[in-house]
Amino acid sequence: MTDPTRPDGGPARPDGGPAPGEGAPPPLTRLDPDRAGAAPQAGPAPQAGPGVTPPPPAIDTRRYRWMIGIFGLAIVIAVSIYQFARNGVATTGVPPGQRLHLFAAPLANSTLIGDPNLNPPCTAARHDRRALNICLILRERPLVLAFFVIGSSDCERQVDALQQLSTRYRAREVQFAAVAVNASRSDTAAVIRSHHWTIPVAYDRDGSIGSLYGIAICPMAELAHRGGIVTDRLIGDAWQTSAELAVRVRALLGAGGAR
Repeated sequence: MTDPTRPDGGPARPDGGPAPGEGAPPPLTRLDPDRAGAAPQAGPAPQAGPGVTPPPPAIDTRRYRWMIGIFGLAIVIAVSIYQFARNGVATTGVPPGQRLHLFAAPLANSTLIGDPNLNPPCTAARHDRRALNICLILRERPLVLAFFVIGSSDCERQVDALQQLSTRYRAREVQFAAVAVNASRSDTAAVIRSHHWTIPVAYDRDGSIGSLYGIAICPMAELAHRGGIVTDRLIGDAWQTSAELAVRVRALLGAGGAR
């Protein structure tokens, strides 16, 4: 029986389909590399357009973001605790038990203009009275020395406190002084006039004293025995008032600060 739909009039299959080997391609039982190479390549995946939701990523990291943030915070806290345990409350300044770094710096209310001397003469014969020379001071009496930055009300308030305390003690008992870090003579002199300070205030024009003491924050004050050994390093806003500072000054003098 012939199939009228076949142009060659060949015999029809009982199921009505083409005869084996004719018309339909042979079934594939394995991957034919020749046919696979000749097969048309799939085009790029369609891009997501308006109203089309992209497929979800293989791994959804959104649920883990908070865990990553907490892990990073934990690392920061751990490093901070390590630094605290190793270095103490702060690394700025000279810690108790160590000797103050010596320097001489021009007094802002004098005519002396220049940079600090980090190797100052420690004899009165070579001393310029227009400079704050802590080596000479420490030979005679204890010292309360504040470091401040012009324009910072908190730092300047600590110098106000030193000024108030200076009226309670005789000069031969303890010396109060301050240094304006990274400041000019004219700017420091203007601050002295505005606050009515009479204690010695020097200016650190080139920032060398600030670098020597590692000044990173203020208010900051150093209290040292005669001879220069530090008894207290006071850092932060808690030491802005004369009432708080007076306790430490009394401790300095009571611990043999005037010996």
